[in-house]
Amino acid sequence: NKGKPLDHKKKRSRSMKKKILSLMLMCAVTVSTMLTGCGGSAKSSADAKASSKDAAESTDAGAGSLSGTVATDGSTSMEKVIGLLSEAFMQKNPSVKVTYNPTGSGSGIEAVGKGSCDIGLASRDLTDEEKSSGLIQTTLAVDGIAMIVNPQNKIEGLTLDQIAQIYTGQITNWKDVGGADHDIVVIGREAASGTRDGFETITDTKDKCKYAQELTSTGDVMQTVAGNPNAIGYASLADLTDSVRAIKVDGVAPSEDTVKDGSYKIQRNFNLITKDGTKLSDAAQAFFDYCTGDEAGQYISKAGAVTTK
Repeated sequence: NKGKPLDHKKKRSRSMKKKILSLMLMCAVTVSTMLTGCGGSAKSSADAKASSKDAAESTDAGAGSLSGTVATDGSTSMEKVIGLLSEAFMQKNPSVKVTYNPTGSGSGIEAVGKGSCDIGLASRDLTDEEKSSGLIQTTLAVDGIAMIVNPQNKIEGLTLDQIAQIYTGQITNWKDVGGADHDIVVIGREAASGTRDGFETITDTKDKCKYAQELTSTGDVMQTVAGNPNAIGYASLADLTDSVRAIKVDGVAPSEDTVKDGSYKIQRNFNLITKDGTKLSDAAQAFFDYCTGDEAGQYISKAGAVTTK
């Protein structure tokens, strides 16, 4: 009889232990569920961020996903402008290479017509005949044609009429325009040059000029004038260096402001030349759009030309 109460107590004790153990297991399951839920949320958040990052990187990669080569050909006067634009474009599109062949405006226009380049560069406007052949010009910028002399020359400026008379051989000595008693050495560009075409058109000297030397690039003209104290030449405002000195024309010095307001009279267009009906490659079209877009203005101005926007 004494053993029975003891057995009853043991049973009650065992029952209590089972209840406590069951309660502990329930708590453990609840905590585990909560932790799993929290962990899942954290993981979902991390996954979302990773997906967002991947999407952003994918978008960035798409912005520079162009590839290929864009061939430009033509005006030597446009070298600085097209060089800065090409550099900026290729930084945005590292898989694209823009090439530049400085052959002169006439050759660049011809190259587009033949399909041997993507975009032509011309520092003169197209003729009616060139337009009728299907060529299209898009004006990129306006450039002043600076009249240049050797830094030793003390002449400050000339009138447009005096310049015309010098280039047609009517004035042959610097003393006749207020300078020293020395013969004037007349320097210009070759027949296909857009700079020459612009200069002769504005001064009304086409087919009348009497050149001592006809050179194939703006750089050659500046180098020749820099080496001869009695020389005079013309060069793109965008290409001027300290090796020569630009003089005033009708009292106005060539500058971005005087070209923009039209007070400097010897100026011409910088044009991109394409062919009607010929579809540009994706890379070439993107480069064309970049050159004619708003962002291009800063590079055109940096090159010394005047944006049309």
